[in-house]
Amino acid sequence: MEILGYIGAILMGLSLGLIGGGGSILTVPILVYLFSIDAVLATAYSLFIVGLTSLIGSFSHMRLGNIHWRTAIVFGIPSILAVYATRAFLVPALPDPLFNLGELAVSKALGMLILFALLMVAAAYSMIRKPKDKASSTKSGEVSFNYPLILAEGAVVGTITGLVGAGGGFLIIPALVLLAKLPMKQAVGTSLIIIAAKSLIGFTGDLGGNELIDWNFLLVFSSIAVVGIIAGSLLSKRIPNEKLKPAFGWFVLVMGVYIIARELSNLS
Repeated sequence: MEILGYIGAILMGLSLGLIGGGGSILTVPILVYLFSIDAVLATAYSLFIVGLTSLIGSFSHMRLGNIHWRTAIVFGIPSILAVYATRAFLVPALPDPLFNLGELAVSKALGMLILFALLMVAAAYSMIRKPKDKASSTKSGEVSFNYPLILAEGAVVGTITGLVGAGGGFLIIPALVLLAKLPMKQAVGTSLIIIAAKSLIGFTGDLGGNELIDWNFLLVFSSIAVVGIIAGSLLSKRIPNEKLKPAFGWFVLVMGVYIIARELSNLS
């Protein structure tokens, strides 16, 4: 199963490099089902893996000038604060079990997996649907800011990231296009640097907890994912993502539904 897990790490990195997002949504299922890591700890590991992979992936966008730094700061600050607070205070404060359904106890790990699977379904929808031409054709000279909405969206995305350990690019990119009026290429590059910062800083919120971090495993898995994102970035110059993105979206949808069905069946 571990071999499949490391193959999954390559696929995760490839998808990030090819379509600019979505791959991080696979990290937690890979850690939980192929490496048998507890779901709560898997969300912490995912933050480190996603953060490091996104940071490496953002370098090419930096060279191309595809990162709008002012937007990254405005959106990133509330997102970073929210994800750190969620990992340092909210997640440890959640009761275990979360609640009871009659004689069935819904554990913290199960609750986080179900929330994660629902997020996968939402991410799949965003990848499957056809983008609006008006949003994707925004010109770089028209960049403007809706500060209240950007700050609120950053805080919401940061909280979700802290809870489930996913980068949330599928939430960030539409927000940057619609709220900051960024062109799509800048939205993707800016999204990667935001994801890197909030994920890595959010991960530090777990370092003061009781969980033991397997650094050797984290570095090996992350290194394999980085190889994937570099390969994906090179392939993206030859393969258009218009067809890849919906196909990957359907795969994520199937995975999300599978996780929900599997975990709910375990309750019975």
